[in-house]
Amino acid sequence: MKLLLDENLPKRLKLDFSEHQIYTVRDKNWEGKKNGELMSLLIENSFDALLTFDKNLQHQQNFQKYSITVFVLSAVINSYDELTKLSPLVKDFLAQEKLPLGAVVIK
Repeated sequence: MKLLLDENLPKRLKLDFSEHQIYTVRDKNWEGKKNGELMSLLIENSFDALLTFDKNLQHQQNFQKYSITVFVLSAVINSYDELTKLSPLVKDFLAQEKLPLGAVVIK
């Protein structure tokens, strides 16, 4: 799978998904892109999913018009120590034959 870590996540989280093609927003030089523009870039560049800490994203975007999965990681803080605990749950979704489209909140 081809995954993108949003700029609000620790870069170290890439290590949790080394079996996938995983990039950060910085890797792609997409820092500061608005959510709609970022979603379009994800689709144009054949990404399968976005991982983000932006809990408002699911309310700001109409995911029905995008053919991509957005994993919204929900934790008390966006530190690696907290978010790495959610990685196995994300991996369970990634192991499925077909990813759900739209936002998936991971708690």
